[in-house]
Amino acid sequence: MVYDQYGYPYYYYPPGYGWEGQPVYGTYPDQADWSGQTNSYRYPISTPLTDYGPQPFVININAATKQNNTFRTALWTGKHLQVTLMSINPGEDIGLEIHPEVDQFLRIEQGRGMVQMGSDPNNLSYQRHVFDDSAIMIPAGTWHNVTNTGNIPLKLYSIYAPPNHPFGTVHPTKADAEAAEGGQ
Repeated sequence: MVYDQYGYPYYYYPPGYGWEGQPVYGTYPDQADWSGQTNSYRYPISTPLTDYGPQPFVININAATKQNNTFRTALWTGKHLQVTLMSINPGEDIGLEIHPEVDQFLRIEQGRGMVQMGSDPNNLSYQRHVFDDSAIMIPAGTWHNVTNTGNIPLKLYSIYAPPNHPFGTVHPTKADAEAAEGGQ
């Protein structure tokens, strides 16, 4: 048993090692998956990507985001929030857009790109390079675009509050998304 700086006990379990020699971490011994893929028995690596809302749902969001190969797939649509997965091909972008009544959160799980935001579509004064683990917060009423500047698909997930797309939305390509949204 180990004690913290205040004298309270806590348990520390060093990493075990899986079949391929990869470290496997867990708060308690039964939380580690000894096959070499952390938590795969709790959160399957290959989960059907469909809209699971509004039912309670848990998923390995990193694995699901990387598994997704569509431009946009709604993963969970509730009354007040929506999660979508996106895959943006090299050189492609999401497309300049604005959501007047929707706050948006984006998280990059793979790849690199450039995010642009601003109050005017002709003056996107806020520009930042983004890459794995970048989080992007987009306030309602802000023009924005994300462009893949890398040479592999840019994999990200988006959280809309409130939902922005119909339940079950799947847009295999950007052209499909533009057609479904009336060319916006």
